[in-house]
Amino acid sequence: MDLHRIRAVAGRRSKAGLVSLAMALVAAGTWLVQERAPQALTVPAPISTQIPMAELPRQGQQVMAQIRQGGPFRYEKDGTVFGNRERLLPRASRGYYREYTVPTPGLDHRGARRIVCGGEQPRHPDDCYYTEDHYSSFRRIVP
Repeated sequence: MDLHRIRAVAGRRSKAGLVSLAMALVAAGTWLVQERAPQALTVPAPISTQIPMAELPRQGQQVMAQIRQGGPFRYEKDGTVFGNRERLLPRASRGYYREYTVPTPGLDHRGARRIVCGGEQPRHPDDCYYTEDHYSSFRRIVP
């Protein structure tokens, strides 16, 4: 449906004109949707990779030591509940996971690197995961 036809229909003040306008907009919207290239659906990959503690960046190793000491942490958000909204980590009750910032040299903000640990005792986590892409993927940290 072309723009001239839509304008002509919109110019009518009758009930029939409004119905025609609605139909024209639906047709135009359908055409626009059909003309767009289909977007691939992205399904998060399961956590199948691991990273040895020794292969974490030096800053990540330092954060792991701070977690076991109970702090102090550099950022106010460190140690707060991580909601796992991305659902990439194993399901757990609210409050099970906590997040910690892994500083990135040269940045004056938190950056994208994080460690997320799960467990009832924050100083003695059951499992910890490393992400360098702000929760888009995780690797389980192993000794």
